[in-house]
Amino acid sequence: MNSTISAPQVPQAQRLRLALFDLDHTLLPLDSDFEWGEFSIRIGWADKEEFGRRNQAFFDDYLAGRLDVHDYVRFATEAVRERGEADAALAHERFMDEVIRPAIRPEAQDLLRLHLDAGDEIVIITATNEFVTAPIAKELGVQNLIAVQLARDESGWITGEIDGIPSMREGKVQRMEQWLAKRNLGWSDVECTFYSDSMNDVPLLEKVQHPVATNPDDRLRALAQQRGWRILDLFGQKP
Repeated sequence: MNSTISAPQVPQAQRLRLALFDLDHTLLPLDSDFEWGEFSIRIGWADKEEFGRRNQAFFDDYLAGRLDVHDYVRFATEAVRERGEADAALAHERFMDEVIRPAIRPEAQDLLRLHLDAGDEIVIITATNEFVTAPIAKELGVQNLIAVQLARDESGWITGEIDGIPSMREGKVQRMEQWLAKRNLGWSDVECTFYSDSMNDVPLLEKVQHPVATNPDDRLRALAQQRGWRILDLFGQKP
């Protein structure tokens, strides 16, 4: 049965309450990583035919759960690395104005506010890299972001490699454990709700107390129905 936005369940009082959110197709009705690639084509930073073909192929691999995230990050950050930090920052602000801000929906903002009002700490945990997602998290008013971290050279600029564990599939569980460990916490110390649209996030959905299949793809919807997980069509159910 589909779910509407409702107040989170009241967890044990002694535990830190966390509301974890995937970003793309969960809080946003689009894939920010894919859209950044399409935006790069529009502003002349990438070849329409070759980049567009490869960007779509990587996106298909992600949906199928077979993406090589290291290859993808090298590909996705190439134009940014070549243009440099100043031009990249200007381009990203234009990306925010033209693509992201118009896509932010009141339903997502209401859900975030619901958790804030309940006293939950909010974390966005995404497989998209920090260059793309840090300004988006800031726009959404979320201070805690776990994204794919980008390695940097001696000048502080990104190299195209990944720093540490990619926050994808099982990596989201590991990165979440690292985040908790920095606060001297473990899973037993927190009560977690996790919202996600994707089968890629099943490892973390299985780990938390309150998994919510949010705008789920067909496979995740079927799994959620089988497991008795809550289903939330935040932006209306897909036809």
